[in-house]
Amino acid sequence: MKRILLLTAALLCLATACHNNKQEEEILAQDSLYTNHKPYTRWWWFAAELDTNDIRDQLVWLRDHEFGGVEIAWIYPMFGDSSTPKPSFLSEEWSAYVAFAKRTADSLGLGCDFTYGTLWPFSDVNLPDGDQTRNFFDSVEIAKRTITWDHPKVARILNHLSKEAFLRYASKMNRGLQAAYQGSRSGVFVDSWEVETPYLWTPGFDRLFMEEHGYDILPFMREKTLLDPAQARVFYDYMQTLSGLVLREFYEPYADNARRVGAFSRAQCGGAPTDLLTAFTLVDIPETEAILYEPSFSKITASAAALGGKQAVTAETFTCAYGWTSWRYKNGRGQSPHQGKEQPADLKLICDALFSNGTNQIIWHGFPYNKVGDTANYFYTTCQVSTSEQHNLSGERIKEFNKYMTRVSNYMRLGENYSTLAVYMPLEDSWMNGAYPDSLQLPWMWGQYEMRYINTPEQYKGMQPLWVNERYLSNATYDKDGLLHCGKATFRALYIDVEYMEVSAIKAITKLAKQGLPVYLARDPKEPGLVPTKNYAEVLQKLKAQPTVSSNPSIINTLPLIAGDHLPDFWIRHTSDDVFYVFVANPLTQRIKYPLDYCFAFTDQGATREITVNHHGKTEPYTLKFRPQESLMLKITKQGIEQIDLGYRPNKL
Repeated sequence: MKRILLLTAALLCLATACHNNKQEEEILAQDSLYTNHKPYTRWWWFAAELDTNDIRDQLVWLRDHEFGGVEIAWIYPMFGDSSTPKPSFLSEEWSAYVAFAKRTADSLGLGCDFTYGTLWPFSDVNLPDGDQTRNFFDSVEIAKRTITWDHPKVARILNHLSKEAFLRYASKMNRGLQAAYQGSRSGVFVDSWEVETPYLWTPGFDRLFMEEHGYDILPFMREKTLLDPAQARVFYDYMQTLSGLVLREFYEPYADNARRVGAFSRAQCGGAPTDLLTAFTLVDIPETEAILYEPSFSKITASAAALGGKQAVTAETFTCAYGWTSWRYKNGRGQSPHQGKEQPADLKLICDALFSNGTNQIIWHGFPYNKVGDTANYFYTTCQVSTSEQHNLSGERIKEFNKYMTRVSNYMRLGENYSTLAVYMPLEDSWMNGAYPDSLQLPWMWGQYEMRYINTPEQYKGMQPLWVNERYLSNATYDKDGLLHCGKATFRALYIDVEYMEVSAIKAITKLAKQGLPVYLARDPKEPGLVPTKNYAEVLQKLKAQPTVSSNPSIINTLPLIAGDHLPDFWIRHTSDDVFYVFVANPLTQRIKYPLDYCFAFTDQGATREITVNHHGKTEPYTLKFRPQESLMLKITKQGIEQIDLGYRPNKL
């Protein structure tokens, strides 16, 4: 009998292993970018002499500590020391070291991406005259950038509103990276939009504006009245023209260029003065950031991924977690608070908040280039991954944390994003409303066009609402099975609660309502912009007249997958065999704010939440039990609800 039991146990273990292997193969087969799902790290290469032994040593260390790859970022000399010897940026010597790093990464099974320039945004000390960014008053100051690889030389920031300027810039970058593009497919990366936006301008803007809106923008520019609240409708029209330029002249050619050279594009579109949702769909990998951006901002990137059929949603993670100290502090010796003493439990809260808002691939921020055996270099805004075990983010601690993030990423890459409710993104509102109140502004952020604080309706949280916009609704269809096909995503109903809406959007939604789409219209929107459409009220009335359109929320009659009071944040993936994987973040993640209090995670005493799960034609009560510092993973099948042990609760260091 004992032999039979042992044999049975062995067969069960083999079956489980085969199932797990099959599940792992399914995960890896679903996307060709970032296929190992291990966290990457931004790898800070300070302007200095490079050495192949140092490059290989650091890559081996990263592989051995459960990293999946690197994103090389070329920055200033350490401490701004302009006397530091270094190869010229994009020179043959420089390119040879970058190509060596790529070959070595390939040999170690690591990915290797490249920031598409030195520091950010894209800039160049030899930028041709006229290719620099400018405002209407052509201030040379907004184009200056000093802390690049070429420090102390003054670089000029690229004009992101000129495709020709970008392509001239790209041709230089592509020559420098040509050898590094060989081997496995690399990503090229552009960071968030860190270009001054008030009165942003480019030659020909006034002519384009006149064609699109039928009146002259120049008086509002010359008199500096564009940002006055009284000119909100003019500012809206300005933003509409500016947005189109950003999409056509920068993000589209940026993504096309990457594919043309055999790479792929990854971008943080955050901060860009444009239609953010559309911008994120144009690149191969949409990327968010935390916690300089609210974790809920990640829903924009995740929605874009769903609409565009993209599997990976990355996040620059842990930047300035506890605040920051300026690079200029003590002659370039600014250093992040608590650097080297970061608490993995605090950082886990941040990544869990991201996972529960749609992120599924972590990019550490970051890891400094150092010589073998040295750990002297550091970056001033980073939570520092270090080869020194005197630092908290090193050794077995970093390995276990990375394994945890990989495990969650694996599950959050299964199947596709689940949602039954599309929510109209309040783009028109953000452009009409101009600046944020002073209480919501940050030194690097002023305008509501950034959409940093929007969120989907809490009362429909269990349906996992995703953002949609006019661009995708205009090409959407509603079928006889009750599904709204919007890009690559499907929904059951549309939720609208905005103050302003373009007439073209109303027409697109009316068409879908006529096909039977349930539409909740919370209030009558108004027309944005300065020049009114003559029949706007008539067009709106046609929408409201449809029997599937109502201001009563009962029009949305689909049961949520998850229901309950005071729901934690969660994210749902749905597989082809009708299995739901739900990552449920610790409720404490909902209280994260920038900057994070040191040891904030250890204020958690544990929690429970009573929920109801409506799945596979039945309703099932379930109790979520959170131990301190713990988030949960649920697997929901026809047979019931299973909790998957994620196996990681970091201790206080």
